[in-house]
Amino acid sequence: MTRIVLDTNALVSGLLFGGVQGRIVSLWQEGKLRPLCSKVIVEEYLRVLAYPEFRLTESEISLLLSHEILPYFEVIEVKPGEHFVASDPEDDKFVWWALQGGAEMIVSGDEHLVKLNSTPIPVLTAAEFLKRKFRHKVNSTP
Repeated sequence: MTRIVLDTNALVSGLLFGGVQGRIVSLWQEGKLRPLCSKVIVEEYLRVLAYPEFRLTESEISLLLSHEILPYFEVIEVKPGEHFVASDPEDDKFVWWALQGGAEMIVSGDEHLVKLNSTPIPVLTAAEFLKRKFRHKVNSTP
């Protein structure tokens, strides 16, 4: 089973808006991939899901966590490591989780991560990931 790390942008887009990122949600629900996370990443997911522009209630956020994330994600603990994302050091945690959790890649919609050239773990957009791992033809429609 493919082990990946999803940055917050990719996870929230997939859960709330579908499209290309939503296909990744379907893949983890079907047991075709195993996303990795940690308490720190889950806290970030929850913080972003609570942004006013998403208009989610606490109950809706709790349901997303308990029905769409935790049953499918492997929770691991990770220690901080080398710095990779000079333009946004907060994004280093995604590289640390991927490395220490044995992920094959990071799926990201974050410009700071996607543009990295010197990480030991590939960072792919959702479309690149689907094409590479599942041979999905991806276009802009859901």
